[in-house]
Amino acid sequence: MALFDLPFDELREHRSASVAPEDFDAFWSKTLQEAREHDLDARFERVDTGLSTVDVYDVTFAGFGGHPVKGWLRLPAGATGPLPLIVEFIGYGGGRGLAHENLLWASTGRAHFVMDTRGQGSAWGGGGGTADPVGGAPAFPGFMTRGIDAPENYYYRRVYTDAVRAIEAARSHPLTDPARTVALGSSQGGGITIAVGGLVPDLVAVAPDVPFLCDFPRAVTLTDRHPYREIALFLKTHRGRSADVQRTLSYFDGVHFAARGRAPALFSAALEDQTCPPSTVFSAFNSWAHEDKAIEVYDFNDHEGGGPYHEAAKLRWLRSYA
Repeated sequence: MALFDLPFDELREHRSASVAPEDFDAFWSKTLQEAREHDLDARFERVDTGLSTVDVYDVTFAGFGGHPVKGWLRLPAGATGPLPLIVEFIGYGGGRGLAHENLLWASTGRAHFVMDTRGQGSAWGGGGGTADPVGGAPAFPGFMTRGIDAPENYYYRRVYTDAVRAIEAARSHPLTDPARTVALGSSQGGGITIAVGGLVPDLVAVAPDVPFLCDFPRAVTLTDRHPYREIALFLKTHRGRSADVQRTLSYFDGVHFAARGRAPALFSAALEDQTCPPSTVFSAFNSWAHEDKAIEVYDFNDHEGGGPYHEAAKLRWLRSYA
């Protein structure tokens, strides 16, 4: 697929037409307050992986509704002092994987916490282990329209809340340094990263790669690739529901969380990305409120973005923050 979105000069200035609901902040303040009424109950159980350089802990904590959410905490073997903390969120359909996977960040001498995404973990990778016990109204197969009848019921209300609680759980471990916490992730994980960047006030940095869940009004009408396509196919059947759906999605649009971002940020975008079109990524980047921000652009790449090249860019960039 060749370049299909706006010319690069226009991307640099592109802004979303999405409007934040008047009660956006109140909605999220109430949501997180209700979640914190449940004991976080973060539990860390050491796992025998056969690894000699990394210690791995199987983590369970209480997310949205007090529901148990899984994760992995990976630490450099034998670590004795508070470590900079990387909290990572996973792409659409994937799960936390297996205990011995994903060793990059722990290999840098940092603590690395990976959150399982509720109800997912069955499309690729090593799987997941977190159920989503909340039911919902009729939905198109996938996760994008689950509970889309109302913001209170929407699937990503639960996921974003889990993500905030994941940061709290990771920070509760005695070998992590809460004052040096970074959030990052790719695709869906990038969208979740942007959300927590707007909901958690004291992160030291965020790094959303080719982020999903941004600029819904443009994304749903620009690309016919899944997962955004799930929303269009839902509306194809549920005629006349477009305004209600857009209202629900406006509470979960990365553009509005970005406008509340309070940490330095490194974004990435790929100019041939049909899954998360570059204009939707730039919508979030251009809305990011913190003045210390940068974006790496991969001009001939699709949704894989910069891959290992961007991992190297993040390794260099994070030296200044954690």
